[in-house]
Amino acid sequence: MKNGETGRDLLIALHATPALDRAAACLLGQELERWAGRPPRHAADVASELGLPRAQVRRALAAAGDARALAAAERERAAGLGARHLTRLDPDYPPALLHLALPPPVLCLRGALPASAAVAIVGSRTAGDYGVAAAELFACALAGAGLAVVSGFARGIDAAAHRGALAAAVDREALAAVDRRALAAPCGRTVAVLGCGMGVDYPRGHAHLGDEIAAQGALVSEFPCGAAPRGWHFPVRNRIIAALAAGTLVVEAAPRSGSLVTVRHALDLGREVWAVPGRIFDPRAQGTNALIRDGAALVQHPREILESLGIATASQPSEPHRREAPAPSAEPARDRPEGLAGTILEKLAMEAGPEEIAAAAEASVDRVLSALLELELAGHVVRRPGPRFARVG
Repeated sequence: MKNGETGRDLLIALHATPALDRAAACLLGQELERWAGRPPRHAADVASELGLPRAQVRRALAAAGDARALAAAERERAAGLGARHLTRLDPDYPPALLHLALPPPVLCLRGALPASAAVAIVGSRTAGDYGVAAAELFACALAGAGLAVVSGFARGIDAAAHRGALAAAVDREALAAVDRRALAAPCGRTVAVLGCGMGVDYPRGHAHLGDEIAAQGALVSEFPCGAAPRGWHFPVRNRIIAALAAGTLVVEAAPRSGSLVTVRHALDLGREVWAVPGRIFDPRAQGTNALIRDGAALVQHPREILESLGIATASQPSEPHRREAPAPSAEPARDRPEGLAGTILEKLAMEAGPEEIAAAAEASVDRVLSALLELELAGHVVRRPGPRFARVG
């Protein structure tokens, strides 16, 4: 296995290679011992051992040959944005991410990840007044109690959660007047996990919010600097949101919401899931109400989350100012996978190997392996020895 600066260079080179699928980069970063240092002529052997397309392995081996230069260029881009890289070889890499099936080999980080426990708050991009008010209320109270609030930096519920958490720092003195313990630990911490690379103005108009978050917490991305948002990025980033938190709170979610992908990852990791109930006539409440029906904990006050995490508090959050519902955004759809990945998911009724899946989907094994990696990273399939693949749920 590559250690020290050599290993870090190799991981950052994989991270920064645009021709390398993100899922393949995660698997190769996890399996450095099995391929790092092997000559390009062994690409077929490595591909067979890891269940990867040969083209992806060839690209990884090419990047490895120029790792130092590629890593230096990516570090320079990050530094220009006030960011730095954390690799899975670094001691301050978040240990919670190592519990993921495919942990990101590299994170680009602006700010500092809070050391405190965290709660994720997720929900609809087209949030109503009720959802915005609830997200702000819960985020402010949880952040005021010393927890970090993790979300996805999108419009709607995500933005409300970040702003609510930031407001806890402004209200620190008011909180301390009720509970002097509020002065004993940092509050108002929040973490935004991006669906694009660092340095991209997305969602447009959130740059100032990003600056505030970086000052009191962190912006995090597993994508190369400058990478534009893509539809598949969002279910991928959702696994990081779930992994960084002790539990996930859902506020307003449609039945096919991307927030439910975060819930699935949280459940896979054995984390808590809470949901704020909504009006039965509101489509944005159908997903959250279904979660409650299926066993998620119904919460109506932040103290219920604090109590479930074993955190006592005497503070009572005040009602936040209500805002007008944000306009719908033109962000990429994150429903059922499209193209070959969607076809495979539809046909994968039982555990199967890549060759069987390729025959059923009438596609080449290399294309199927790439699609399976995409599905695995998004939490739609699991990899088993062989390799063989099975559908989740």
